[in-house]
Amino acid sequence: MSPPTPSSTPHSQTAQPAHILVVDDEPDLRTLYELTLLREGYKVDAAGSVAEALQHLAAERFDAVITDMRLPDGLGMEILQRIQNDQRSERCVVMTAYGSAENAVEALKAGAFDYLTKPVDLKQFRAVVASAVQQHAAPVKVVRTVASVDAGAAKSAVVAASGLAALARLVGDSEPMRIVKSRIAKVARGMAPVLVRGESGTGKELVARAVHACSQRSDGPFVAVNCGAIPENLLEAEFFGARKGSYTGSSQDRDGYFQAARGGTLFLDEIGDLPIAMQSKLLRAIQERNVRPIGSTQEDAVDVRIVSATHKDLHAEVLASRFRQDLFYRLNVIEIALPALRERREDLPALCTALLERIAHEAGMPVPTLSADVLRRLALHPLNGNVRELENLLHRAVALNDGDELHLDLMDSDSGLASLAAMTGAAAGSVVMDATRTTGLIGFHDLHDAPIASTGATPALHDAVKAPPPAVPSDLQTYLDQQEREILVRALHESGFNRTAAAARLGLSLRQIRYRIARLGIATPNGDDGHGVAIDE
Repeated sequence: MSPPTPSSTPHSQTAQPAHILVVDDEPDLRTLYELTLLREGYKVDAAGSVAEALQHLAAERFDAVITDMRLPDGLGMEILQRIQNDQRSERCVVMTAYGSAENAVEALKAGAFDYLTKPVDLKQFRAVVASAVQQHAAPVKVVRTVASVDAGAAKSAVVAASGLAALARLVGDSEPMRIVKSRIAKVARGMAPVLVRGESGTGKELVARAVHACSQRSDGPFVAVNCGAIPENLLEAEFFGARKGSYTGSSQDRDGYFQAARGGTLFLDEIGDLPIAMQSKLLRAIQERNVRPIGSTQEDAVDVRIVSATHKDLHAEVLASRFRQDLFYRLNVIEIALPALRERREDLPALCTALLERIAHEAGMPVPTLSADVLRRLALHPLNGNVRELENLLHRAVALNDGDELHLDLMDSDSGLASLAAMTGAAAGSVVMDATRTTGLIGFHDLHDAPIASTGATPALHDAVKAPPPAVPSDLQTYLDQQEREILVRALHESGFNRTAAAARLGLSLRQIRYRIARLGIATPNGDDGHGVAIDE
C-alpha cells in the first residue's frame, strides 16, 4: 500500500520526505513496517514479492529498500543485485531469519548497507533506516530553511574534509596504497564489518580511523580497543559494562566499549588475541546488537560499526581451533589487506618526510633533511618492523643529530656476523644471526672477547658469546612463526628445495611441510618438491 503524500506544507518550504520501499510477503509485518516508517515521516511503498519490488524500482527511485531475504518468487538478494548491477543509489537493508548468519554475511558482501535479524526490533529498525537515509532528504515533519540547508551542506563538507585528512595520513602513492585507499573509500559507505589485515607496524589503526572518517558515522565516537592488552577476567566488563555492586570494587554503573562507541565505530585491534570464551560473547553482541552489562537483567541496544584488525592469519587460527569460525566469517565480511613496507619501498621518501615533519614538530625544532645516499641505504634495509621501525630509526637519528643533515645508524649486522662465523664457526654464526634478528640485543661489538676454540671444533654458543639472554618476545606467536619460517627456509635451501628431503630431515611428513610452507608464505623457485608435485596438490 502507498500512503497519500502529505500536502499540508508547500514543497518550497518543506523537505522532500525520504522515499522507502518495503518488501515482505507477510501482510501483517509489511503493515507494521509501513506504519512505523510513516510515523517517522517517511514516504513508503510496499511490495510482497521480488517481481512486484522490481516493478516499483523500474517506475521510480527510492532512498532505501528494506527487503526480506525469503520471498515467494525468489530471494531478496535478487533485488540487491539488480540495484548493484544498475548502479542505483538506493541503500538496501536485508532482513534475515534468526540464526541465518550466512545470509547476512552474503548480503553485506554483495553490497547491502546493513541487515536486520527477524523478529525485528522496531527501535533498531528505526535506527537502521535513519542511518540508511541520513544523507538523503529529511522526514516530511522537518521544515527546511536556508539555515538548515547551509548547516547540512556544512556538515557534508566537514565529513568530506575529515575523510580526506584521514586518507592523507596514509602516506604513499604506490599502487598497493592506492588500492587500499580506494577500498577504504568504497567500504566506508556501508555498515558491513571490516577486517584490516597486515603485519605489525603497517598502520592498521590508521586504516580503521580512515574507514570511520570517510563514513557517515564520522561525527560519532571512534573507540579503539587492544584485545590483547585486557586481563581475561575483565574482558566482559570492559566490553559490555557493569552495574554498581556487580563485582568487588564496582562502586558505580559504568559503560563498556560497545556503549561508548554507540553511533560510531568500535575498532577491535589484535582481535586474534581474544580468548575463545570471549569470542562467543562478542559474536552474540555483534549478531544481536544488544549487550547485557554485568549485574543487569536488561540488555542495552547498541548501534556500532565493527572494524577489527590482526597481524595473524585468522584462517590458520580457525583451522587450529584457536578462533571461532562463525566469528571469523562475521568479522571478515570485507577485508582490507595492508601491504608491508618492503612491498612499497617507493613510498619511503614521502614516509620519511612526513615522519620527520611530525618528529620535528613534537621536538620544536626545524625539519631535518635526509640525503639521497641515506635514502638509498634505507631502501636496502630490511625494515621488517615496517613503518614503526622506520619511525624509530628516524627518532633515534633526530635525537643524535648535530647538524642540518640526518645520518642514520644502519650498520650492516650481516658483515659483523660473517666475521664472527669466520672466527667461531658457521654454526655459532647462524645462531647469533637468529638472535640478532629477533632481539637486537647481540651485535658484533659484543663479541670482541669471545673465546676461540683451539681444537678447530665449533664451540657452543654459550661458550662463544658472553651476552645477556634474549628478551622475552612481546608477541610469542609471531616470534615462533618467524623461527619456524627460518628453519624451513634453511632446510629447503640445504636440500635443493626438495620438499620431500627437507620434510624427512625435519621429521615431518610431506603433507605437514606443504601445510607449513603455505601457511608461512614461503615461495619455492620451481613450485615443486623435486618430484613434480605442485604446492597446491
